[in-house]
Amino acid sequence: MNKRFFLKATAALATVAAMGAAQAATPIKFQLDWRFEGPSALFLVPTAKGYFKDAGLDVTVDAGNGSGGAVTRVASGTYDMGFADLAALMEFHANNPDAPNKPVAVMMVYNNTPASVMALKKSGIKTPADLAGKKLGAPVFDAGRRAFPIFQKANNIGNVAWTAMDPPLRETMLVRGDVDAITGFTFTSLLNIEARGVKAEDVTVLQYPDYGVKLYGNAVIASPKLIKENPAAIKAFLAAFTKGAKDVVTDPAKAIETVKARDGIINTALETRRLQLAIDTVINSPSARAEGFGQVNAGRLSLMASQVSDAFNTKTRVKVDDIWNGSFLPSTKELDILPKAKK
Repeated sequence: MNKRFFLKATAALATVAAMGAAQAATPIKFQLDWRFEGPSALFLVPTAKGYFKDAGLDVTVDAGNGSGGAVTRVASGTYDMGFADLAALMEFHANNPDAPNKPVAVMMVYNNTPASVMALKKSGIKTPADLAGKKLGAPVFDAGRRAFPIFQKANNIGNVAWTAMDPPLRETMLVRGDVDAITGFTFTSLLNIEARGVKAEDVTVLQYPDYGVKLYGNAVIASPKLIKENPAAIKAFLAAFTKGAKDVVTDPAKAIETVKARDGIINTALETRRLQLAIDTVINSPSARAEGFGQVNAGRLSLMASQVSDAFNTKTRVKVDDIWNGSFLPSTKELDILPKAKK
């Protein structure tokens, strides 16, 4: 009898302990910059593998519709953290100097901007100079379009004409000949162009980083409320995220399974290629390996702040100290997740 009572009591205590542990998990609402595609595996893998849970976090990851939206949703308090283009974050800060809740970047993920200009080779566009006088197309909020003045200045490009469209029409209009070139993230638009029947070798891709534009790309951002009230949760999130990112970089094909689980209609082969392209161009790039995953170079960050202030014609100048806080990053050893360059 005593033994049975002891076993029941032990089981009850275990249940209470488990409930307590579950209740103790800190909820984190996370906003992606875009829909569930290859690169979102970076956040879905640590969720699926329980890395966030093991760190005492209850993380929910939601699809997004652009970096600007991710910034404003974190600013509004709807989300605790998010993933957004650093230029969009800078613009928000500089155009809303009196906003009470301006998100802060806490970890760099895309060490280079993924933005590029893409054109069909049959258009005759081979270099940035060839864009002068041409018709370019992109959604008005596209990161590449917003930053085009920086690319334009760096390459002495003459005037261009812009056509705006919704994101799903961008690559279709290029293939159809409605525009001469488009701006977009390389790993998004190039594969979308291929999906519309154009071979990759028939596309001219002018990647911004290859032509003098050293902008940073997407970063993990956090709300000032979370920074103030629970900095430990941010540290835990970034440590778990880094562990998951290492798994993604090591085995992209396996990582795509987590994206498929969230959106069953994705093309697995296409999204695996998209993820690999993102890894090769902006995550495991030469500059990322030089600066270290998650980290930034102070001089480069200051230059970007100045360039964004000018190109975006912001109300106030971007202040670097207001938009970046690297104090929550894991140790240098933990951040050492990038494979060495292939010889």
